[in-house]
Amino acid sequence: MAERLRIKRVYEPAAPDDGARILVDRIWPRGVTKSAAALTLWLKDIAPSNSLRKWFGHDPERWMEFSSRYRKELDANGASVAHLRAFLKEGRVTLLYGAHDAAHNQAIVLADYIRKPAMPRKSSPKSASSKTAHPKKS
Repeated sequence: MAERLRIKRVYEPAAPDDGARILVDRIWPRGVTKSAAALTLWLKDIAPSNSLRKWFGHDPERWMEFSSRYRKELDANGASVAHLRAFLKEGRVTLLYGAHDAAHNQAIVLADYIRKPAMPRKSSPKSASSKTAHPKKS
């Protein structure tokens, strides 16, 4: 699955080999039109919470703590993580982000998180009956 996952800045032009282009920012990137973004999906619910995003402020000195906190948020966000993993089962996925810093952004943490195998969860009667989100085929 790892070779199917890429990371790219949303300001870079779309490429034919991008596969599903998924924006993983909570806020729409400044100056980017919907047509230029050429998104398959804007999965803003998988982005860091507003409070975590504001606390981090793209400060490299907070990177390790940001990564740890964001992973905890992802642990608690099973539906969005499952949605993203469903796209990966279908083919290549390019995670798009808007930050200037290519080494310290949520897409890096998210890609690393997704590349690790999903941990089995204890299912409750409610979660066992819920439907899994699947990507739309186009």
